[in-house]
Amino acid sequence: MTKAPDLQRSSTPVEEVLARELAAEQRHVDRVYSELDKASARARSVAAEGMARGRTERTGEARDEEMTGLFERDALVFHAARRQHALDTQYEGLVFGRLDLEHPAAPSSEQPPTPVTEREVRYIGRLGIRDEHYEPLVMDWRAPAAAPFYRATPVEPMGVLRRRVLRCRGPQVVGIEDDLMVADPPEDLVVVGDGALMAALTRSRGAQMRDIVATIQRHQDEAIRAPARGVTEITGGPGTGKTVVALHRAAYLLYSDRRRYESGGILVVGPSAAYTAYIERVLPSLGEDSVSLRALGDLVDAVTTERHDGPATAAIKGSLRIREVLARAARDLVPGAPQELRVFVGGYAVRLDSAVLDRVRAQALRQHPRNLAGPAVTALLAEAAYRAVHPSEREDFLARFSDHNDVEAFLAAWWPQVDPREVLLWLADADRMQRYAAGVLSATEADLVRASLQVALETGTWSISDVPLVDDLAARVGAVQEVAPEERGFYEIEELETLAQAAMPEVYRSVDVAPQSERISADPRERLLAGTIGRVPEYAHVLVDEAQDLSPMQWQLLGRRGRYASWTVVGDAAQSSWPDPVEAAAARAQAWGGQAYRRFHMTTNYRNAREIFHYAAQMIRRFVPDADIPDAVRESGAVPVEGSLGDDVVGSVAAAVEGLAAQVEGTIAVITSDRYAVQLGELAGRLGLVDTGVAERVRVIDPLSTKGLEYDATVVVDPDEITASCAGGVRTLYVVLTRAAHRMVVLR
Repeated sequence: MTKAPDLQRSSTPVEEVLARELAAEQRHVDRVYSELDKASARARSVAAEGMARGRTERTGEARDEEMTGLFERDALVFHAARRQHALDTQYEGLVFGRLDLEHPAAPSSEQPPTPVTEREVRYIGRLGIRDEHYEPLVMDWRAPAAAPFYRATPVEPMGVLRRRVLRCRGPQVVGIEDDLMVADPPEDLVVVGDGALMAALTRSRGAQMRDIVATIQRHQDEAIRAPARGVTEITGGPGTGKTVVALHRAAYLLYSDRRRYESGGILVVGPSAAYTAYIERVLPSLGEDSVSLRALGDLVDAVTTERHDGPATAAIKGSLRIREVLARAARDLVPGAPQELRVFVGGYAVRLDSAVLDRVRAQALRQHPRNLAGPAVTALLAEAAYRAVHPSEREDFLARFSDHNDVEAFLAAWWPQVDPREVLLWLADADRMQRYAAGVLSATEADLVRASLQVALETGTWSISDVPLVDDLAARVGAVQEVAPEERGFYEIEELETLAQAAMPEVYRSVDVAPQSERISADPRERLLAGTIGRVPEYAHVLVDEAQDLSPMQWQLLGRRGRYASWTVVGDAAQSSWPDPVEAAAARAQAWGGQAYRRFHMTTNYRNAREIFHYAAQMIRRFVPDADIPDAVRESGAVPVEGSLGDDVVGSVAAAVEGLAAQVEGTIAVITSDRYAVQLGELAGRLGLVDTGVAERVRVIDPLSTKGLEYDATVVVDPDEITASCAGGVRTLYVVLTRAAHRMVVLR
């Protein structure tokens, strides 16, 4: 057989062949969008029917048949709204792939002596769409029948002749790229382009991560479709696609076992708010938005922060040693608590001194979390009072004591409900910190923790390292008990007018992000204590990115949210900023709970041009000889440029940015330590490019917040200062040097 005609070898003009192929694909895509519109109309019709159910003009109690109508309404509206939402969100880039397959023909009684094959075409997309005869027009990328699109190779073609990637702008097909899977394809099979992967890698980077659903490679697909149960770890060096593979795995899990993972929830944890903003559109673009997307500073409700402690302070707060300090604080008296109880009950003068009160407090805390111990404390105090005066009528005395106004007033001052954040702030007091830290932390370590909390009180912001401490204390003291609101009557039926009222917050919301307080107080302490810390949510699946940076305390925090969860964990030890990997590994194992474990290792760098990654690899090998160094697949011909920072820092950076802006089309990151952050706040003004649109492509970002991100180009400001001032040192610098896809400038 002869090779398939490509655009270069065909006798037909290149433009004509390409136009013909584009037109053929456009006809199919048009048909798909026509069916999409029909499906959306059907969903709206079902929703309208559902809204008509359960209507009643009666007031008062509802009849059984009216309640049945109400339930039918909710069910119809819910499922119709979810379907319509899925259809509406997949309008962009719905069809992205095509498979041309060849199968042996079914045997017949008149089988010819030569083998006979049958040709099949499968279109792959973000959502499954069928025609009026229920024949598939597009297969969901997660369906088993779509697997050859990702797993077929020239060595193992899986029956695939050609894999084609369609580039669409809305419903318009604007480009195609083909990968040939067989050495001797049929003569009528046209091959276009240089391959979809390289075309995707050379594109400019935008402000948000793109999905790779059209270019998933075989080894990536194996990780995506791995068994759901247990722990799946995805490792690899920078740029190997670990993050995006993990996100596609989350979408696959929702597809394969929707009941479990949609009802139980999936938690996606990233290192920073910049990271969550960068990836937040990946899962919705794959048709999934029933996830909770959180940064490490957002994992506890009512606490949202992006502030970092210094490396030494963060190391103390992240170590499990701090738990004993927190335990002592949780057992301590509240500031200003009375030291004795004096009350006159039933003709008896009762006095309980501090020693008795301490015994009552210790006994109550052995059996109950602090905020749940109120009734037990009252009972224990009553028993202690009875033993102190020995009245003849025991039950009467206990009842009188418990109901006494003075006792209630005493309890309000001695045993109030405490916010776990308030308990953490007790560590800012020098005397209390000295008592809590004795024998656990050195004096220097205790001073660092106390000073960091003083900063919190001055600025009104927690640090990221404070979040797991708040969570630990919340587990110890319990949630603050509030009076439950009056419940609505069972038979009170709410009339609904719109789909948005009906329902479906989980349908109509985008990816869940951490809540923000609506009112910002001027008082720093009020800002620290704003909102309410509720119960700890538990998830069916927990996805952790940049896991190598998590402290033991952060692993404990995640463990409380994933006690019965399966896990996807992403990381690279060479990029770690946590100084004690042994302690972190033990805490991680405890969070996982001994589940089945599997590991997938990514070895190909898809992000960086080879020249950029060579520069970064040379640096990290000097300090971490066993670092996991992947292979970069792409050359740009542009080596990193080193320059002088000089006295005019802003001017030097501005010149570097201006040079890069002429070379790349996408985003440019200026990565700097805190030392230059204030100065570089003036960068936009110095650039003088506001009117040209270039300034909006520039981001000034700190080194730790770059984890998980990528840019067209980067300007690295004073790498020695980054190494000296950031947790992780050279490992953090390694992260910084691997953020650029096409160009990099290093200013020393």
